[in-house]
Amino acid sequence: METTPFERDNDIGFWKNLVLVVVFFTIAPITLAISLFSLVSLKTSSITNIVLSTNQGVQNLTVGPLSGVKVYASLPMELPSVSGSVESADARTEIVKQYMESYDSPLAPFADLIVETADKYSLDYRLITAIAQQESNLCKIIPPGSYNCWGWGITGQGTLGFTSYQDGIEQVSEGLRENYLNKGYVTVEDIMTKYTPQSNGSWAHNVDQFMTEMP
Repeated sequence: METTPFERDNDIGFWKNLVLVVVFFTIAPITLAISLFSLVSLKTSSITNIVLSTNQGVQNLTVGPLSGVKVYASLPMELPSVSGSVESADARTEIVKQYMESYDSPLAPFADLIVETADKYSLDYRLITAIAQQESNLCKIIPPGSYNCWGWGITGQGTLGFTSYQDGIEQVSEGLRENYLNKGYVTVEDIMTKYTPQSNGSWAHNVDQFMTEMP
């Protein structure tokens, strides 16, 4: 029986479609299986990395964001600047405080008052601290209950006493201004000639040295 060209074309188309169907149903399951295997492998690897990092005490946040964990971006290379200045009074107070604390002085809590009173009477803020260091080892060697850390008002009858450290700071600062600086005793050496005239110069030398230790 003779086959027409049209019938031959139909036979070829049928077998071609059959081959395509077979190839599709063969390759598609394989491709799907490979995809599923890859996804499972990646998930298992990620979980393993997280567990290892946590067990080592370092939580690796670069693996992936975890529930309840915050991921922070890196800081910018240039940080915004904050301008400002430290007031000189604050610095002076801290200098005096740290100096007296290094000697365990009972005057340390009054460092701010010392600086304020020095400004009130236009004195060097270090002066009465240095004198207290020279006269009483910063108030550790004084007549009991006198609060006189400066050897102020020493007479043949005894040493002047104050009602408190605050009272002593006020009166000594005022006395240095009115009875010394205002009368021409403007250097430590000048003050020594009236404050302790019997000194051979060591009083002024020591007071100067103590002042240089509070720059």
